[in-house]
Amino acid sequence: MTTRLTVAQALVRFLAAQYTERDGVRQRLIGATWGIFGHGNVAGIGQALLEHTEAMPYHQGRNEQAMVHAAVGYARQSGRLSTHAVTTSIGPGATNLVTGAALATINHLPVLLLPGDTFATRPADPVLQQLEVPYAGDVSVNDCLRPVSRYFDRITRPEALIPSALNAMRVLTDPVETGAVTLALPQDVQAEAYDWPEEFFAERVWTVRRPGADPAELAEAVRIIRAAKRPLVVAGGGVHHSRAEEALAEFADTTGIPVASTQAGKGSLRHDHPQDVGGIGHTGTATADELARTADLVIGVGTRYTDFTTASGTLFGNPDVRFLNLNIAPFDGHKLAGRPLVADARTGLEELTERLEMHGHRVAPSYATEYTEDKERWEQRVDACYEVDEPDTRPTQPQVLGVLDALVDESDILINAAGSLPGDLHKLWRTRSRDQYHLEYGYSCMGYEIPAAIGVKMAAPDRPVWALVGDGTYLMMPTEIVTAVQEGVAIKVLIIQNHGYASIGGLSESVGGERFGTAYRFPSEDGTYTGPPLPVDLAANAASLGMRVLRAKSVRDLREALAEARAADTPTCVYVETQTADTVSGAPPAQAWWDVPVAETATRPSAVKARELYERHVSTRRRHL
Repeated sequence: MTTRLTVAQALVRFLAAQYTERDGVRQRLIGATWGIFGHGNVAGIGQALLEHTEAMPYHQGRNEQAMVHAAVGYARQSGRLSTHAVTTSIGPGATNLVTGAALATINHLPVLLLPGDTFATRPADPVLQQLEVPYAGDVSVNDCLRPVSRYFDRITRPEALIPSALNAMRVLTDPVETGAVTLALPQDVQAEAYDWPEEFFAERVWTVRRPGADPAELAEAVRIIRAAKRPLVVAGGGVHHSRAEEALAEFADTTGIPVASTQAGKGSLRHDHPQDVGGIGHTGTATADELARTADLVIGVGTRYTDFTTASGTLFGNPDVRFLNLNIAPFDGHKLAGRPLVADARTGLEELTERLEMHGHRVAPSYATEYTEDKERWEQRVDACYEVDEPDTRPTQPQVLGVLDALVDESDILINAAGSLPGDLHKLWRTRSRDQYHLEYGYSCMGYEIPAAIGVKMAAPDRPVWALVGDGTYLMMPTEIVTAVQEGVAIKVLIIQNHGYASIGGLSESVGGERFGTAYRFPSEDGTYTGPPLPVDLAANAASLGMRVLRAKSVRDLREALAEARAADTPTCVYVETQTADTVSGAPPAQAWWDVPVAETATRPSAVKARELYERHVSTRRRHL
């Protein structure tokens, strides 16, 4: 039997019948579709969504990149088992997807992109918004999405949708391959009818697998761990994707091995777990970084070992250090010349714990005492950063986090991606649940926070969801405040105003750039932006987009405003100007280096001095072979 539908109608109906299943729990793979309509998709996907409103929920966005961020936030909160689709017109609507697609793919988070494309039949050439490529007739702006997509196809014939749609679902549900998936849809093909086999619309369940370790690799991993005197676990985002938090806690309890976390992995253990030693790397704690410098075995669990984690190759300083990498992706399992243990994070940890428990393996009591005492000292530094002597003055950025820390419980979710906040949060935040700490630091994309908060709130409607943004990030993409208001998505937005790109300003100063072009100020006569601060009122801007706004002028005001926002059942913004307008945050400085090359020749003393320091750091870098 067949059913006659347009390509767009068939695709929407197909997507509505796709499910994932893991650990016996089934959920819908494509929970909804975001869309902004133009001539490239209004008569195709737009009409199909109208035709099937009962089967496919639709959400209206304001910016195509932001719609991808919302879908990614939803996917991460859903454990990568459910996501959203995003449809756009051709031209700028399609190219606006590129940044969001890169973010999704880099972070291994599934999202389905459905950009419109130029006519497959080419009745008029060029059409509005078409890119003409003299040497290739089959290239469109959608080809920009190829390098940032895990799967890409252009559907130039109706029947080509069948294998392509199935491949798209395969990649979205593959824990190794997942990321952005793009099906480019020529606008004429979207509206073309075809007789579809009914089997295409049958309910399909895609099992998200949990592969175990190869027996030989597992035996070698156990041997390596038992031989180590100073092992350290580095927990990455794969722990969360696998829902391996309980397995990691049992592994740490059984062995006494301390656990440090990357930005993506923070929260793998609660902050008060005895083996949790905090963030690692350039934005990490002194406790974790000192353990990393002396570790003879680093056990990476679901981590990609980015330069922030390894301090650009300078952190793991023990000449005898070796790496054991538990990762579902062989590509990451072999990094740093490590011994791979290719397996699902939860399954692999359970297998390791069982084997090590059989041997009664546990680290030496002296090692446990060392990291426990170091952790207590770091917590005292956190308390000092949070402490407020004068509640009627403006807060510092760490004090803002301290006020929020005192207010939230394990149900709250914090979202951030860029600026000075990731460093402060990684060092200072006391994570209370496995999914409270939502940092997008794979792409560190300014503008991610507000739309992602909408997606997270849609996935967790009964929990308080906070988007933490600086003024620079806010100005990148405040548009989805309108969406939150329209949809009644009660996110909480905390705007921290420090008059510029404070994080990059601090970095600029450290590399001899003298904060050039990083402040939001009027230009001065010498061409630098060092005049008075701009008279920009971000609180008024948020209010103009329909959001309820609470202004806090002091720490005391901030406590009241945050508590009021947390209790609100409508989208609410808290605006606060911090005390340290010309410094990054006042938090403890970086505990490990990060490689940002400094000018090799310069006349300005600041750059000359920075280069001398840079060369000293570079001399400590090593390749782990």
